[in-house]
Amino acid sequence: MTESLALALAQINPTVGDIDGNVERIRAARAEASAAAADLVIVGELAVSGYPPEDLVLKPAFQDAVADSVARLAQDTGDGGPALIVGAPWPRDGKLYNAALLLDGGRISAEVLKHELPNYGVFDERRVFAAGPLSGPVAFRGARLGIMVCEDMWIPDVAECFHETGADILVVINGSPFETDKKDVRLGHATARIGECGLPLAYVNLVGGQDELVFDGASFVLGADYSLRAQARAWETQVLLTRWRRGEAGGANAGWVCDQGAIAPSHPDLEAIYRALVLGLGDYVEKNGFPGVLVGLSGGIDSALTAAVAVDALGPDRVRPVMMPSPYTSRESTEDAARVAELLGCRLETIHIEPAMDAFAGMLAESFQGLPANEAEENVQARARGMALMALSNKFGFMVLSTGNKSEMSVGYATLYGDMCGGFSVLKDVYKTTVFELARWRNADRPDNALGPEGPVMPDRVITKPPSAELKPDQKDEDSLPPYADLDAVLRSLIEDEMSARELVARGYDPAVVNKVWTMLDRAEYKRRQAPPGVKITSRSFGRDRRYPITNRFRAPK
Repeated sequence: MTESLALALAQINPTVGDIDGNVERIRAARAEASAAAADLVIVGELAVSGYPPEDLVLKPAFQDAVADSVARLAQDTGDGGPALIVGAPWPRDGKLYNAALLLDGGRISAEVLKHELPNYGVFDERRVFAAGPLSGPVAFRGARLGIMVCEDMWIPDVAECFHETGADILVVINGSPFETDKKDVRLGHATARIGECGLPLAYVNLVGGQDELVFDGASFVLGADYSLRAQARAWETQVLLTRWRRGEAGGANAGWVCDQGAIAPSHPDLEAIYRALVLGLGDYVEKNGFPGVLVGLSGGIDSALTAAVAVDALGPDRVRPVMMPSPYTSRESTEDAARVAELLGCRLETIHIEPAMDAFAGMLAESFQGLPANEAEENVQARARGMALMALSNKFGFMVLSTGNKSEMSVGYATLYGDMCGGFSVLKDVYKTTVFELARWRNADRPDNALGPEGPVMPDRVITKPPSAELKPDQKDEDSLPPYADLDAVLRSLIEDEMSARELVARGYDPAVVNKVWTMLDRAEYKRRQAPPGVKITSRSFGRDRRYPITNRFRAPK
């Protein structure tokens, strides 16, 4: 009977649809694990196809390509090297399943079909997959592995079935997107399953960005005593080798025990969010083949932070900041934009939009005759800037980054076809108060894998001056909005917590503020539908997480 096993937890960064590329990533991880004498290499959920494949997975040609690739990977394991557990979409009996496949000895030796299909937030698995049955453990070289696919760990049924049918080790392959506080949620479910079964657990996650989602890796092993035995790095691809031995039958260490392995340090919340933004943007640009990005640099904090994230993700040579002053742009903003570009090591381009403003004023003079100036004239400025950025994008192929934050997008404080234009929105799920915190953090710290400079990335004045769109004289954001600390507190309660206006008022919030924010939030849905994608960091990001009707007559009860 085998007394020891070496299990390699392989965090890879797949791309949806890049089946051949994903197979090569799996092969590279297997080769690395083989050099370390691993017996089994475990990769994440749907690693062959990329996750989430959405409706792409329904194409018969796509399913055939996945099946061919799995067959090739299975053949690889006939070389006497380590076996593989891979995730793949898998057809059976006219249905399609989200499967974990054990490849060993040159063949597919076992199939485990995901039982619990998530259908909330960003997850739509019941749309494309059938639920698999509860199943027993898989025998592997003297051990019985209870293999689960992601959400299967979040309920007791699957693990209890494995326990009742004689599993020795719980193995979970995952495509678990990052959210703030998600690590504690994962550990909570893992420890609950261990408590119910008394079995150790190996958890393998994906890493990398896929559209709005970003996967943070951070794979781990917990012992049957809940102790953390190994922890992979977050935000990086890695093959983490873990060594297991069979304990003495009936003794205190009965069953399989993972030796104490490497434990990567955890990142504080702000650093984790910042790394999520960097990885999400970097992978979006790289996987979609853009040579670089354009950022409208206004001298304000949102565009400064967006530019800093872009430089950390791509390097200064692939970030092109553009300052587009109008007659209302302050000297301080011009100076601050120039200083941001200098600190980041980028060359700042300046395009004055006053000629465009004059041209539109002339074009619209007859139609606007006798009417006072209002947001129509203000929005011409934002749209002139958007047009200039899009023209540069068309000419040079760089993708435009939208610089708005979640607070602004929540209440519609943004201009369609103006500052909302672009291919990706770095701060889309980041509230304004968190923008301030991230800016202060990045001025004091730098992620160890960042391509940007050490030291501050923006002048302190960018962080401390009152936010302003500078579309008219002496304009401040708080002319139209509550103070951001109050606004964000109300928005978090309405969006993330789904609280009612009455509940907020009962907690001491000003009824006028609550009802104003509720109304603005509902009325801005049509704008959000037209906004670019952006990195998801909260439990209720706009888009796939939070889907509200545009035509909506429900209003907050007074």
